[in-house]
Parts: sequence; C-alpha cells; structure tokens
Amino acid sequence: MKNYRKLFALMTAVAMMLSLAACGGGGSSSGADKKVIVGSKDFTENEVVAEIYALALEDAGFLVERKMNIAGSVVHTSITNGEIDIYPEYTGTGLISILKMDALTDQDEVYKTVKDEYSKQFNITGLDYAEANDGQGLFISKKASDEYGIKTISDLQANADKLRFASQGEFDERDDGIPGLTKVYGPFNWKSSKIYDNGLKFEVVESDEADVAPAYTTEGRLTETDKFVLLEDDKHMWPPYNLAPIVRNEVLQQYPEIAEVLNAVSATLDTEIVTQLNAKVDIDGEEYEDVALEYWESIK
Repeated sequence: MKNYRKLFALMTAVAMMLSLAACGGGGSSSGADKKVIVGSKDFTENEVVAEIYALALEDAGFLVERKMNIAGSVVHTSITNGEIDIYPEYTGTGLISILKMDALTDQDEVYKTVKDEYSKQFNITGLDYAEANDGQGLFISKKASDEYGIKTISDLQANADKLRFASQGEFDERDDGIPGLTKVYGPFNWKSSKIYDNGLKFEVVESDEADVAPAYTTEGRLTETDKFVLLEDDKHMWPPYNLAPIVRNEVLQQYPEIAEVLNAVSATLDTEIVTQLNAKVDIDGEEYEDVALEYWESIK
C-alpha cells in the first residue's frame, strides 16, 4: 500500500510540473498563443489580398485561421460578431453600404470618416489604406478610343452619339450609374444601349457588339490594354474605394504589432498591381493562394 501511495504521489507531482510548464508563465504571448482569424469576401481580389495578409501575419509569428469566400452581404456581420478578426474592406463600401452616408470624393476624407465611425459604432479599427482603388469605372474598346480620341469620361460624353453602350440594366438606374454621370458630365445620347449580363461585358466589347461598358477599376481583363481602355473620371464623380485592412479593436489591443505588419502590405498595393494580381487568377487561371504567395515572397 505504501508503494502505491508513493507512486501516486510521484505521478501527481509530475502532472503538476507538466501543467505548470504548459502554462508557460500565464501572461506571455508566445507564437502558439498569437491566433487570429483572417477572412475575405467572395471574389478574387479580396481573396488574394486577404491571403497576403495571412502570409504576412504568419511570417510575423501568428497562427492564422482562414475563413475565405464570405458573401459580401454578411462579411461585416462576421467581423462584428467575432467570427473573423481581420479582412480587406473598401473605404467607399464602408462609407456608403455600411454607414449609409452620402458619397464623398476625397480619399482622405472618406478614409477618416470611415475610420472614426467604425471605431465608434463597431469597435473596429481601419488600418492604413492602400492606393489600390477598386471603384466604379467605364471602359471603351481600344479601337473606338483611338478612332475618336476618347481617354476621359468627358471625351466619352462628347462622343456618345457615335457609341454603342453595353449596360447591365441596373447601371441605368443607380445613383452612381447613368443618372449620376448625367448630373456631372451631361447627357449621354448613345447611338444604342442594350442590356447584357455583367459577366459578358468584356466579350461583348471585344467581339464588337458594343463599344463601352461599366467595369470596376481593378478587373483583371483591363490589363489587356491592346483591347480595352479604362476611362479617366476627370470630374471625379465616383467615390474612392481604397483597400484597407480592418481589425477588431479587441484583437488589435492584444496584438498591436498587427498594424505594422498589415500597413507594410498596404503600402505596396496600388491599382495597377492589384489589377495584375486579379489577372493572374481570372485570365491565367492560377490559384489565388499561389498568386498571393508569389507576391508576398516578392515584397517581404
């Protein structure tokens, strides 16, 4: 019996020592303890950028869980309820879609407004925004651009009666579509206007069924500059949609180094680079994880 008691006491002592060792002092933030959840919206660009964030954080010693491909309609709820800690947001989306505020056109003013309100209303911090701007735009065929000397939306408006417009329907009704353009630039008296599926816009222009169509300014096919010309919004009608990491305040307070890591990523991203990254996925067929890794390896 004494031997059993001695054995039990020895086993208890060993278990206590192992338990204390596992605690590691209780208050430290070792690499294994630095856990964050990175999310993304459900389209190429957001997935690529979110994956770059994740890789940067992993290299900084974080254990990163990924929750990609979240629907745009619910991603804000996902971060406010703690399902994710970080994701790439757009300043214009925050201003107009989340905060329901009127559009602003100065990117610094948009960013400051969104940053202040997100902190007050949602306990979320917007880190530095990138120069990458995934906003509304219009593109024209290279052929029509060259023929009529069209480089800006003012040029487009002046020559609209010679051009066939490929609409997606809702663009004819939205405040940031034809009605807004008309208020700023004047009427667009198209030669013709037909509705096409949004996913076919580049094919429709390339096949010479139309000359002009709406697009977002970082779409991958806009890298095909021998076919398409993205027009300059020379009267600055559209609000900026700059990419910016947003982080739950609770997480950022625990790990303030996140700001330095992700701000360094944002400093490298401009519209041209993000468009090229999108093209590698959407045109060349590469996986977004591979594209993100290649880019991260090139900048770290």
